[in-house]
Amino acid sequence: MIGLLIGLLAAVPPMVVVDEKQVMVREVPPHDGTGMSTAYRMSDRAPGRTMEFRKRALDKGASIGLHVLGHDEVYYVVSGGGTVMSDGVSAKLAPGMAAYLYTGANVGIVQAGAEPLVLIIAYPVVKK
Repeated sequence: MIGLLIGLLAAVPPMVVVDEKQVMVREVPPHDGTGMSTAYRMSDRAPGRTMEFRKRALDKGASIGLHVLGHDEVYYVVSGGGTVMSDGVSAKLAPGMAAYLYTGANVGIVQAGAEPLVLIIAYPVVKK
């Protein structure tokens, strides 16, 4: 058991530094979302990670579609504005605000206003 643990620790680097320009992808937002967005999958390059850390910019009028969460999740607004929904309740979000969303909730978010809605999205990796 100790040998396995030492092997796992040896396989994980001391840190991973990711430039968002290297992981940027233009795509339709997830969960049957609307419009277009730019996704930055920052944590995807970290071997052995236990959490996801992503940035997403929703273009004007874009949305991440309603979906049931399999884990707690946080949407933090970097810039722009939008409306987040969770189990039929909605709230407006602005820069510096975060929505903590719970496992099992049916959630989504819609961009609002003139500028793109830029979010940091973080959640644990669910082991299968």
